[in-house]
Amino acid sequence: MAINKESNGYTIGFAIVLVVVVGTILASISMGLKPIQQKNAAKKKRMDILGAIKVESTRQNVDDIFDKHVKDGYLVNSKGEKIEGSDLKAAESKDIKKEFRNTGVAPEDREYPIYIAEKEGQKLYILPMVGKGLWGPIWGYVAVKENMSDIQAAKFDHKTETPGLGAEIKVYKTFQEQFEKGKKISNENGEFVKMVVTKGSGGEGNPHAVDGITGGTITSKGVEEMLERSLQVYVKHFQTIK
Repeated sequence: MAINKESNGYTIGFAIVLVVVVGTILASISMGLKPIQQKNAAKKKRMDILGAIKVESTRQNVDDIFDKHVKDGYLVNSKGEKIEGSDLKAAESKDIKKEFRNTGVAPEDREYPIYIAEKEGQKLYILPMVGKGLWGPIWGYVAVKENMSDIQAAKFDHKTETPGLGAEIKVYKTFQEQFEKGKKISNENGEFVKMVVTKGSGGEGNPHAVDGITGGTITSKGVEEMLERSLQVYVKHFQTIK
């Protein structure tokens, strides 16, 4: 029996077959690329971790530089207690962005990675964190000196913040460099002190405040909330090992 290529049935059937074939091809390509995507994501995370201690790297050399500077790592729970058996591999494997988005994981069940690095003979603790910006997730790494209070440097990034406004959290000269100017995560007794993101120039000379982003109020508050929620856990941990 001849097929009527002018019929609606033929057109619909052809469209269904085409969608299935193209969908299968795209799914196969996606699965094939997944290992490469995961490898690139792991390299990008290592680059960000190194960026928190102001060490530059590329996708080509990041693994060697990471191994040179990052000496150890582990996970802590929301009480600041080290999770027994966790190591550097466990810290790198922890996807805090995914865990933060997962509403099925209660805040008290979240786990927090810590990286221990060395730069120019100085021991540094690199503390990852994640939060919410205006249009999407924000995240960052704060590097703390060996005294577990003074901030060495910080690196922040975002997914979809507004250029010139919330996006400024990733520009060193306008936001991040403030964290290199005598900022602290605790007081002289080792107790957590909230880092306030202020309007105007309220952060000048205050070890527990930085100036916010002009026109980026929501993102600034997102950074403040992210810092408070994360750093108080890390300070709890530091109190257990001092």
